[in-house]
Amino acid sequence: MGVDAQTRELLAWVAVRPRSYDEAIEAWKTSCPRLSVWDDALIDGLVQVVRGPEGSTVTLTAHGRERLASST
Repeated sequence: MGVDAQTRELLAWVAVRPRSYDEAIEAWKTSCPRLSVWDDALIDGLVQVVRGPEGSTVTLTAHGRERLASST
């Protein structure tokens, strides 16, 4: 199954380099239920938040990498 354009954009953005949680939330979080790409990607297991001593980092999961590869 492929991904929609917004999800593909989020996955490609995260794939470039690990992003801080704050950076990801600032760029992708919305209060509009129609634009829930961030929440959907978390729920679908496409991205993960990894907590570390210097803060939280957002990375792609293996499933997220597979979905990104299949969408190009």
